[in-house]
Amino acid sequence: MSVLIVGSTALDSIKTPKAENPRLLGGSASHAAVAASFFAPVKLVGVVGQDFPKRYIELYRRHKVDLEGLQVLPGKTFHWSGEYEINMNNRRTLATELGVFETFNPRLPAAYQDSSFVLLANIAPSLQSHVLTQMRRPKFVVADTMDLWLNIALPDLLKLLKRVDGFVLNDSEARQLTKEDNLLTALKKIHKLGPKYVIIKKGEHGAILSTRNGGLFLSPAYPLHRVVDPTGAGDSFVGGMMGYLSTAKGSLDDNIRKGMIYGSVVASFCCEGFGLKFTTRITRRAIDDRFKELDKLTRF
Repeated sequence: MSVLIVGSTALDSIKTPKAENPRLLGGSASHAAVAASFFAPVKLVGVVGQDFPKRYIELYRRHKVDLEGLQVLPGKTFHWSGEYEINMNNRRTLATELGVFETFNPRLPAAYQDSSFVLLANIAPSLQSHVLTQMRRPKFVVADTMDLWLNIALPDLLKLLKRVDGFVLNDSEARQLTKEDNLLTALKKIHKLGPKYVIIKKGEHGAILSTRNGGLFLSPAYPLHRVVDPTGAGDSFVGGMMGYLSTAKGSLDDNIRKGMIYGSVVASFCCEGFGLKFTTRITRRAIDDRFKELDKLTRF
């Protein structure tokens, strides 16, 4: 089965203490779509301006990403510029130019409306809900978010959570949403808001999966000797997981656990290069090899 991914498509200018790369292919949907493409066909919904480089369109196509849902509008592509500190954990935004993304209205082609696996990547929760109103009967819907929406669109987010199967957020966002410092307590509160599955991302410390029936799973991050650029790692994580889930058979609970490990692996490759530069050069075999390494590291 294919994966429907809706989110931002952007040009990212990224600066670290050691290098600077302008106008790289970025955005939540771009990172998630490339990650998912190693496992399954991808249908992408997003918006770009007329300045969007043709080489990035070709990059999508090399990964067999269906672009019928990608809108190309008059104007400039969403551009984000950011700078990382020496430890690569903290970053500050230098500039945000929304361009055509400011008026983005996601429209699903007819061929997309029957998609079984849906990833609502990080965009405004009102837009994520708008996508769901165009779907027929999706089998599994996961939504990602960020602290911005908790600050300016919390009512929309709370409505969305009643309509999704899975919800992904990082640890600081989970604490902000629930007003709880303890993540286990926070997870219980988030389940009461609607989602059966909740995943809390913890960066280099992996991720936590919680199911409504009380199940817990701790997914490790693949250990790296050097991080070049962590931009898009979280989107790569959830994209890789959804790509794997769309092809897996058997228990969803078991498949999500394995999918999280695959997601962690793809995210590790993302961190080893600027933007999508490194991720787009790897193969499924390289992902499977690193998956086996991580599996060995977690056994005794």
